[in-house]
Amino acid sequence: MNVAIYSINGKKKSETIELPSVFRTPLRPDVIKRAVLAEQSWKRQPKGVSKLAGRLVAVENWGTGRGAARVPRRKGSRTHSAQRAAFIPNVRGGHKAHPPKVEKKIIEKINRKEHLLALKSAIAYTIHEEYVSQRGHKFEGKIDFPIVVESKAETLLKTRDVIKLLDNLGLSPDLNRVKNGRNIRPGKGKRRGRKYKVPVGPLLIVGNNNCDLIRAGNNIQGATIVKVKQLTTELLAPGTHPGRLTIWTDDAIRTLNERFG
Repeated sequence: MNVAIYSINGKKKSETIELPSVFRTPLRPDVIKRAVLAEQSWKRQPKGVSKLAGRLVAVENWGTGRGAARVPRRKGSRTHSAQRAAFIPNVRGGHKAHPPKVEKKIIEKINRKEHLLALKSAIAYTIHEEYVSQRGHKFEGKIDFPIVVESKAETLLKTRDVIKLLDNLGLSPDLNRVKNGRNIRPGKGKRRGRKYKVPVGPLLIVGNNNCDLIRAGNNIQGATIVKVKQLTTELLAPGTHPGRLTIWTDDAIRTLNERFG
C-alpha cells in the first residue's frame, strides 16, 4: 500500500512511500486495553504505612462498672482528655484496620507477544479516518490517512513553525479543541499538582534520534512528539482508546519498517 507524502507546506508531493506490513495488523481493541492498563501499572510505586502508626500511645482498659464502653482509653489522670478512646481502628487517631501494604502486587503482567500485538494493532488504527474521528479529534476533510510528511519537518527549530505545519496539514481544529477543552479538575486533585485536565492532541512520530522537532514542539499544548523507537501503546491509545491523530515522517516510516518488517 503506497501513500502520498505531504510537504511542510501541506501539499502532496509527487513521490509516495510504501507502508510496512504492520499497518495491516488486525484491529484488537481488547488487547490494546490490556496493554495500556499494564503500561500504566508499571508507573506505580509501592506504598504502605508504618506498622506503629496509630499505636504509639499509652492506653488502658477501664473494665466494667463505670457505665462506659470497654475500649482502650488514654492513660493519665481522670480528666476529660484522659477519657478519649485511642489505639483501635474505629476511634479518632487509631490505627487503620487494613492499611495499604508494600507487599501488594500492583504491577500487571502481560505476555511479550501479546504486548507486541497491542502495539502493532494501535499503529494500524492510525490509518483509519473513521476511528480517529470517533475518538473526538478534529481535522479538515482534505487530509488523507495515514498522514505522512517529509523528513524536512524534523529540522524545524521554532514552535511557531510546528504549529504552522499542523495548520498547513489541516489539523488546527484539533489544536483549538485542546485549547478550548482545558478544564479545572473536580475533586481533591486540584490541590495535588493536577489542577487542570487537558484533552489529548495530535501525536507526531519522528525517526531521527537527535531531532530538532522534538524540542520545537515540546511546548504545544496537548501534542506529543516522540521517536519511533520509543513508541508505546499508551501513546497511541491514551486512556485505552485507540485511534489517536498521528502524523508520521517518512523517516519514521522507514525506521518502522526496520523495526517490524
